[in-house]
Formats: sequence, C-alpha cells, structure tokens
Amino acid sequence: MRKVLPILFVVSLIAQHSFASRDSVFSFRFRNDVTLTVSYPKDFSSKKNTQLILFALPNGNTTAQTMGKILKEGDDWHFDIQHIAAQAAFVRNSSSDENIIVVYLENDLKAWPQWKKTHPDYTDLIPKIVDTISQVLSLKKYWLHLNGHSGGGSFVLGYIQSKEQIPSKVERISFLDSDYGYDSSFTQKFTDWIKAFPSHHLTVFAYNDSVVIYNGKPLVTPTGGTWYRSHLMMKDLSAYFPFHINRQDSVQQFSSSKNQVNFFFVDNPEKKIFHTVQVERNGFIHSVLIGTALENKNYTYWGERAYTKFIQ
Repeated sequence: MRKVLPILFVVSLIAQHSFASRDSVFSFRFRNDVTLTVSYPKDFSSKKNTQLILFALPNGNTTAQTMGKILKEGDDWHFDIQHIAAQAAFVRNSSSDENIIVVYLENDLKAWPQWKKTHPDYTDLIPKIVDTISQVLSLKKYWLHLNGHSGGGSFVLGYIQSKEQIPSKVERISFLDSDYGYDSSFTQKFTDWIKAFPSHHLTVFAYNDSVVIYNGKPLVTPTGGTWYRSHLMMKDLSAYFPFHINRQDSVQQFSSSKNQVNFFFVDNPEKKIFHTVQVERNGFIHSVLIGTALENKNYTYWGERAYTKFIQ
C-alpha cells in the first residue's frame, strides 16, 4: 500500500515570485500549520548529486521576507536583511557540481520555539516533516544540510533530539546565530556524527549579544544568548576536537584540526545588535561553501554583500 503523506495541499508559487525565471518555486502544507517552500534550480540535473538545504526561518519573519528582494518605497525592512534567495543564487552560480535545493520552513506562529511548545510531540513531527520533503521531491541522490537563523535553530535541534544518532544523510549542520537551545546533552551526538565521516561539517556563527542593552535591559540573559551557547558548544566539543584560532579584524574563527568544525565569533565593542547582519554579510553563503574548494572565493564572511546582483 502506498504511504499517504501528511500534506493538506500543494500550491504553486511560481507566478508570485519574480525570480521564477531562474528557479522553480512551489510550496505545500504539512498538517495544518507548517508551510514548506521549495526553491528548485532551473538547471536541475538528475545526473548530479543534490544538496537539500532545509532552512528554518527566524522568529517573526515570513518566507518571502527571508528570501528577500530589492526594497521599494513602503516595503517592510525585513525583505532586506537576509536575502537567502540571492545568496543561494550566488552559490549556484559558483558551482555546477551539484544541484542546490533550498526548502524554507515556516510555521503559522512564525517561531519554531513557540511551535514546539504547542506540539509536545515535536520529536515525532519534525522528522516526519523532513521525510515528507524528500518524498515530495522524489530525490534519489541527495544529502541534507540542516540550517536556520534565529529561532530556526530550534527546529534543527529538535530534529537532532528526535534521533538516537544524527543520520549519515545529514552532511552539514549550520547555526546562523541560532543555537539558543543548545545544551551539553547534544555533545555526544555531534561528536559521533562529526567523527563518522570527513564530509560532515558543523558551522556556528555568533556575535557578542551578552553586552547588548535594548530598551534599557540586557538583550539576552547571561546564559541565554548565542554568544554563551556557542562558547559552551565549543567547550564541550574541544574535549574531542582540538581547535586552532584565526583572527581577521573583528572575527575570531575557531577551527578543528580537520576543518570539520568551525565557530565564528564576532566582537561587539560598540554593543550593537548584529543578529541578522551575520546572515546578510554572506553568512548563508559561507555556511554552504566552508570546507569546499569554493570557500572564500569571490566572497568573505562578514564582508560586503557578494550577492547583490542576484537580488531580484
């Protein structure tokens, strides 16, 4: 008997997006409160392997805002702070070796931490969401890249929680200022997964949010921000992987000896909010290309936007 997928409907979005001439874009619903939007490369080839990037949205943002566009008068500023569609286009334009599919994961609450609170069975639902994506796309040769910004990291950690061990099909995990929910219970799973294959990469981006004062109050609690959580993760992993340090201007990079694990920490002497800036300044591009032959080719993390010509 054919397995029935837990989908309510499928709706084409191609006509609604100006970048459809380059990529095919469509969306479908999972159950009654999750929307999955797929950006499929126009030159997709079944002869190539496929990197399936699952990008869990940040709190308070829509998929369209996360994709980004050129701002016009009256547009919401959220359309100009991430530009994942343009950054994905940069990556596709840089490499012809594999298909790059990006799936944007949005829930109706626009916050994955809140969604998990309303779904006590989230460790059952999240892997079903991931499985549904691969079934809908009918992919044969592919590997997974779990990625996300802000509250999107809660989805990624929820998926890892749901598994006794991280599946080998997952080759890359990236936290774009999004590992708020990390604790030491994840250490062994990350360690075993990293050691399993040299192609496995973990990349973490954080800025010093511990010094930021917003509306007269600290932006995060002493242990609640990504600065603290990312340093905790690095401390936990350093028991298994030695790290060396490289500094470029205000960015400190901690890399494991085989370059499978990388932490990027941005100084913040002026106590500014860089939560989305890390993404905007080529953060998504770097999360995809670090550890490959294209790392730092025609772009730099924390540099000027390298993808401007791809913004639609």
